[in-house]
Amino acid sequence: MSFTSHYVTCAGREIHYTQWGAQHADTVVAWHGLARTGRDMDELAEHLSTRYRVICPDTIGRGLSQWSPRPAHEYCLSFYARIAADLFDQLRIDTAHWVGTSMGGAIGTVCAAGLMQPRMKGRIRSLVLNDNAPKLADAALARIRAYAGEPPAFDTVCELETYFRQVYAPYGWLSDAQWRRLTETSTRRLPDGRVTPHYDPAMVRQFIDHPDDYLIWEHYDALTIPVLCLRGTQSDLVLRETTAEMLRRGPGAAGLAQVVEIEACGHAPALNVLDQLERVSAFIDAAHDGFITARSTT
Repeated sequence: MSFTSHYVTCAGREIHYTQWGAQHADTVVAWHGLARTGRDMDELAEHLSTRYRVICPDTIGRGLSQWSPRPAHEYCLSFYARIAADLFDQLRIDTAHWVGTSMGGAIGTVCAAGLMQPRMKGRIRSLVLNDNAPKLADAALARIRAYAGEPPAFDTVCELETYFRQVYAPYGWLSDAQWRRLTETSTRRLPDGRVTPHYDPAMVRQFIDHPDDYLIWEHYDALTIPVLCLRGTQSDLVLRETTAEMLRRGPGAAGLAQVVEIEACGHAPALNVLDQLERVSAFIDAAHDGFITARSTT
């Protein structure tokens, strides 16, 4: 693996990101899920970096990025979209393909639509939604809210790894080395010496202060770019009835959307095995080379 680590100020906050394939002109932004970090995208970034420059940010309040001093106002999609717009400007990204896991997919959707952050209109060329949709199942949101809002603490890193293996079992297969890296790249030590997941627990306030933040059909319907939705077959967050609706409206109605189910995964596929990596790269390559076009609806 070969990447570089960077920090940039976006929307007045310090944001950390890793960069892969810096020699390439064409860019992919890979954005992680709710309680995770950009290092989740290592395998995907390495796979894509033979052709693309890949940027993997840590969202504000996660990983090595700054925690928000105004959690009720800044842990929400509108502020994340503002950060994304500043990141594009700071890194001089005119256009990019976007891969987003869970929350990262929602950020990509609202950015690509341009309704929430007009500076992003036309700057996202294609969108991969990794177990994300314009409507999420309420029961699954409640489950995520429960474990993310009160992260546990452990005496040892090995105990934390055991916890991660349990709570993230729906990711599908990970090697022992990948589980260890997932743990080590998302661990912080508390003042009492124990270890806990590397994020601000206050980020869960998004569900309290912005309860409908992830109901984004208006933004999905405004998309005019190719969209690939990867749904874990065991996902309790993205329901089949929702993906069916995605194929009937917005980019789906124009023939620009497709849904692929990933076997033996729930929420969300880890994007770490060859089949998943090749599905994503083939989609991005086809969108980049202009092989995915809208179907006439007249």
